[in-house]
Amino acid sequence: MSPLSTSPESGSHTADLVVFGGTGDLSMRKLIPALYHSDRDGRLSPETRVIAMSRGGLTDADFRGKVDAEVRDQVPIDDPAVWQRFLGRLHHVSVDVGDHGKDADRSGWGALTRLLAGHEQRDRVFYLASPPRTFGPFCRGVDEAGLVTPRSRVVLEKPLGNDLPSAQRINDEVGAIFGEHQIFRIDHYLGKETVQNLLVLRFANAFLEPIWNSLWIDHVQITAAETVGTPGRRGYYDHAGALRDMVQNHLLQLLTLTAMEPPARNDREAIRDEKVKVLQALRPITGTEADRFTVRGQYVEAGGMPGYLDEPASTPTTEASRRVETFTAIRAEVKNWRWAGVPFYLRTGKRMPHRRSEIVVQFKDVPHSIFPGGAPNRLVLRLQPEEGIELHIMAKEPGAGEVTLKPVPMSLSFGKTFTARVPEAYERLLTDVLAGNPTLFMRRDEVEAAWRWIDPILAAWESSAELPEPYPAGTTGPAGAHELLGRSGRAWHEEEK
Repeated sequence: MSPLSTSPESGSHTADLVVFGGTGDLSMRKLIPALYHSDRDGRLSPETRVIAMSRGGLTDADFRGKVDAEVRDQVPIDDPAVWQRFLGRLHHVSVDVGDHGKDADRSGWGALTRLLAGHEQRDRVFYLASPPRTFGPFCRGVDEAGLVTPRSRVVLEKPLGNDLPSAQRINDEVGAIFGEHQIFRIDHYLGKETVQNLLVLRFANAFLEPIWNSLWIDHVQITAAETVGTPGRRGYYDHAGALRDMVQNHLLQLLTLTAMEPPARNDREAIRDEKVKVLQALRPITGTEADRFTVRGQYVEAGGMPGYLDEPASTPTTEASRRVETFTAIRAEVKNWRWAGVPFYLRTGKRMPHRRSEIVVQFKDVPHSIFPGGAPNRLVLRLQPEEGIELHIMAKEPGAGEVTLKPVPMSLSFGKTFTARVPEAYERLLTDVLAGNPTLFMRRDEVEAAWRWIDPILAAWESSAELPEPYPAGTTGPAGAHELLGRSGRAWHEEEK
């Protein structure tokens, strides 16, 4: 089996998947639908169970009813018998994680122990769909309950800390119970079809590698834009901001896959080794350099859409609210032979005009053009909303007379090209977790290398008296983001209408 992808049979061995936070939003919107699709497509063995943990006091029947009511409309029920079979896999255990080491039956650990008893030969996957502060207590709880076996794995959702020390503390707490090979740090962006196709595009096609370097590439843009704001999430965002929420994980992961050297083999560790090297080669942005190479913004009321400070929130507006960035743009550099002098522009924001995530590789212009009106070639990899790849080349417009050039996209839409259903990111990643394949998950040194680059930027922002630059909701961000590229004669690639 290739480490980069999983076959339909790769997750078919029997497992008990225990989801802490199993009745929460992430579980009901992403994990449960992904598991149903895996069941429908034959990737779950007949005896695999899904055990939700929460403090909700639900019975198995209650939990199955909740899933039937809340998830049925999210997934296509082609065969009611398959849906009923899937519901039959579901169980619920009420556990108070904070009570580990005390009365096991009162806290609920005893119920989980009895449910898992006699199945030690199965793989046990503990999925922590919960805040990072619970990771350590949960791992201690399963350890003290005697539930960790050599065939156990634990999955950690982001964010993994809010700076390097907190990430190291979480890694230490989890690492005290589970070996590194048992820890799967998930980033759902790495499960997207286009992300995996980026590696295939680069390393399975001969024509790109000779020009995938500073001799031929002018710059790279990585964008994750959202049209939504933060209604109901402002309390979280006041402490996170776009840099922690999106750049430290999602955008840096895309950067590493774009910039990494070809691994010697399609190996579980070889790919992750090369990604870490990219993070270690990032030029630090410290002190006053943050003013030159980073931009932060906060959306304000416009077009009938509320500003960030006007969003509904369970907590009052504070100084942290005024200083938090809902948009950031960064000019990053990878200091190695392949990428010397090539800027990588990272951009993410809330309340943008279009929802899209993409990687744009802008090539240099031809050395000498004999035609007027040409433009550099561009490779666009779209992650959402419609996954696909576009190569923009120059072509002649039809007609007699003078030659007129026009950029024309050569498009590959996965949804239109392939008849097979494109799986959701969580579906692919859960399949890999059940198969024990860590290729698309972050290693400890990778997470900590990312924080080492992010922390000086955060420190520079926190010491600055400047507030984030306001930008009207529904626009492409603050003026400073356009100036970041404009100073070198470049511009952001905006979605064509």
